Amino acid sequence: MLYMLAELSAIFPSLSALNVFKYITFRTGGAIMTALLFVFLFGPRIIDALRSRQGHGQPIREDGPQSHLLTKKGTPTMGGLMILSGMIVATLLWADLGNPYTWIVLGVTVGFGLIGFYDDYLKVSRSSHKGFGGKARLGVEFLIAGLAAFAVTLLDDAPFSTSIGFPFFKELTLNLGLFFIPFAAFVVVGAGNAVNLTDGLDGLAIVPVMIAAAAFGLVAYLTGNALFSDYLQIHYVAGTGELAVLCGAVIGAGLGFLWFNAPPAAIFMGDTGSLALGGMLGATAIATKHEIVLAIVGGLFVLEAVSVIVQVASFRLTGKRVFRMAPIHHHFEHLGWTESQVVIRFWIIAVVLALVGLATLKLR
Repeated sequence: MLYMLAELSAIFPSLSALNVFKYITFRTGGAIMTALLFVFLFGPRIIDALRSRQGHGQPIREDGPQSHLLTKKGTPTMGGLMILSGMIVATLLWADLGNPYTWIVLGVTVGFGLIGFYDDYLKVSRSSHKGFGGKARLGVEFLIAGLAAFAVTLLDDAPFSTSIGFPFFKELTLNLGLFFIPFAAFVVVGAGNAVNLTDGLDGLAIVPVMIAAAAFGLVAYLTGNALFSDYLQIHYVAGTGELAVLCGAVIGAGLGFLWFNAPPAAIFMGDTGSLALGGMLGATAIATKHEIVLAIVGGLFVLEAVSVIVQVASFRLTGKRVFRMAPIHHHFEHLGWTESQVVIRFWIIAVVLALVGLATLKLR
């Protein structure tokens, strides 16, 4: 919306100062501050409203760490509403609403957020940790992600529109043709559910999400800039630079949410937030053609998801468990790590992986 102010400078030369609204970096900073202030201002009201409506709060798994039954019982969930509200307001205010990538990524974020909201609603209303049925939920997720992937293919020229790039290689791409759509949908759905699995301790998911958003904000900015992409010898994708504003909005909203989610958490993100934020990262990755880099930057989320897959597969095939409990952050709790130790150490891992992922932009 504010992006349109830059057009006034062309009509009225005396308003040339409004040209600042053309710059993605300026608007990204504006989005960060707007989302942060929005969550700070309206967060307490949202928490009070959710607490009064949810009663007993988010159901706690009885087979989980016993300490959670004491420290987390009664805490309201659906805190993702705070994050999404701040992000959407900041995006609509600062992003170029004429850019199709803005609407594609925002559409995935809101769509996945609605799925997560319904899942959280079922859990709270039933007082059970079982929510939206797995197959039906995945079906809706793949539908949304598939539509987004198809839309992305329409915004670039063939064959690059259906190709994936590889880190560490300058010109290497693989044209998947029609298979790009299911592949891209898998990336988006996988990212959404991986972040969802990570969200199990106070602050554990939101900080790695902000770290990944910061990394992909930079990726989007560089990929969408012809000069920088040429210098770094990465593939130029016109228009994707605008996604840096959305990533900035996620960072700002995430910082505001962390204020209330820091241990002991006053509210949980819930599937409303984790699914939406993971889907947002996945959609940004397919738009910028950095799907594989997402697996590096978001390696912590991948680790959490793989731990669950390995645990389930091992138990079904052999009757034995590899980890004391999955996702893997609970395994370390059972080993004697305190919650703060798990969270902070996982944050460190997220920072290191983000730096490795960003290094691939230059090491080509």
